[in-house]
Amino acid sequence: MTEPEKKQYLFDKPRNVSLLLRSLYAICALLFILDFFLHRHVVHEWDGITGFFAIFGFIAYVTIVLLAKQLRKIVKRKEDYYDVDD
Repeated sequence: MTEPEKKQYLFDKPRNVSLLLRSLYAICALLFILDFFLHRHVVHEWDGITGFFAIFGFIAYVTIVLLAKQLRKIVKRKEDYYDVDD
């Protein structure tokens, strides 16, 4: 008997993961560069700052991660929470 072949998924190959990451980095860089050339209709003064939304998104992401780490300390249960006591 032969072993059944494992199904290969799209992101099982490191080459595909690398291609995806490079594509995302290229898109981010392109959007940041376009920010210098495209006219935007700003509502607030800070909307007009070049790269504002990239900086704002990064700061929001870091803040959420740091707050989640602190929240974990509050809502975390003990490892044996579901064990039955006899």
